[in-house]
Amino acid sequence: MEKISVDIAIIGSGSAGLYALSQVRDSGKSFVLINSGPTGTTCARVGCMPSKALIQVAEEYHQRNILKRYGIEGLKEIPIDREAVMDHVRDLRDTFVERVRSNSTDKMPPDRFIQGYARFLDPHTLEVEGREIHAQRFIIATGSTPILPAAWEPFRDRIITTDTLFELEQLPNSLAVIGLGVIGLEIGQALSRLGIAVTGFDQLESIGGISDPVVAKSAVEILSREFPLHLGAPATLSEERAGGPLRVTAGEQSVVVDQVFVSLGRRPNLEGLALEKAGISRGESGTPPFNPHTMQIGDSHLFIAGDATHDRPLLHEAGDEGRIAGYNASHDQLLAFARKAPLAITFSDPNICSVGTRWSQLDQATTAVGEVQFGPVGRAMIMGKNRGVLRLYAERQSGRLLGAEMICTRAENLGHLLAWSLQQGLTVGEMLQMPFYHPVIEEAMQAALYDCYSKVENKNPGPIMELQRKE
Repeated sequence: MEKISVDIAIIGSGSAGLYALSQVRDSGKSFVLINSGPTGTTCARVGCMPSKALIQVAEEYHQRNILKRYGIEGLKEIPIDREAVMDHVRDLRDTFVERVRSNSTDKMPPDRFIQGYARFLDPHTLEVEGREIHAQRFIIATGSTPILPAAWEPFRDRIITTDTLFELEQLPNSLAVIGLGVIGLEIGQALSRLGIAVTGFDQLESIGGISDPVVAKSAVEILSREFPLHLGAPATLSEERAGGPLRVTAGEQSVVVDQVFVSLGRRPNLEGLALEKAGISRGESGTPPFNPHTMQIGDSHLFIAGDATHDRPLLHEAGDEGRIAGYNASHDQLLAFARKAPLAITFSDPNICSVGTRWSQLDQATTAVGEVQFGPVGRAMIMGKNRGVLRLYAERQSGRLLGAEMICTRAENLGHLLAWSLQQGLTVGEMLQMPFYHPVIEEAMQAALYDCYSKVENKNPGPIMELQRKE
């Protein structure tokens, strides 16, 4: 058996693994990068990028339904070639994947980039496809896999996940989406807008991971206008006939569809690592306990990052975790890094966004809430997108911004402004001292800030606007 000895072994060449690699390289430590399966990152291959390409096509095609209000006639019956749509999505996907590969793994020599499944033999030794790799420290960045209930395995040929969706040359005529979190909503709405008969199911009463009841109610009202949503009961699958359509049943609701898109979350790829031989216990959650500020597993010589943590499954978080893990694995003195303000976006139309502390995490007795409904927002009315609500939260006594949840147009932009303000520790009063142009969507946030400002105790000295100081 070939034996390799290095300072650091990185298991996984996804986003977290590649960001970790950048830190390890800078340190001058010797390393190997180990990867099983396709290269090019989950985001580029089956996640963020191809899904946004599909959503963009769907949004553009959907505009034909509302242009009549502007006096533009005769566009509603424009046909669409769904096979060509998927070709376009794959072309873009392949471009993104090749860009990642050409800047990372394609440049690496074979003794530093090893393809194969890794498993621990002892705390400092891995076995990878007949090679024995000894390292002082390890970074686990093995990513995750879509969850598929074991009871549904017999129907796998008619079940779609994000791992298979973008390989479809032809889309089904009817589809059930089971799981209306971020991915389920994005894909469900996009496919519905492409002319597929979509029905959504979720055992929760809310969708999109929303915890604020006002925002959750608005989201259900808005998105149920585009395709049916059946909430509050778990779904089951059965066959109408062997190899034929599938019946999806949840409570008293039932529908027969050609295929099912399952979006029940993802599980960390930790099963085959034999972590117990490295002296690591995975605990009840299935992931080993780790410090989110150092990414160290317990007090061991192992670090973990990205989707493998099952904590913050977002690319920007995976990048930060990879950098933290890479830095600490390659330095003797561990550093604890502050994490960025939480920010999550669902690219539905309207966007769903959460920033900072969620409604469910707030102390209601000490929190002030500011709200704006988008119905009368001028710029949103002009755009034909005046649906939804923004709710922001502040500490009642100090006025410090705590978080926000919203469903509204351009929430992806508003969410960033709020996350930046939150990370800077701004108060509601200080945010109102910022410039707001007219007419812009940001004025909706300004209205919510004014509403919140009226309920906080810490007021700005003098008028709300910033006064020029005299020399």
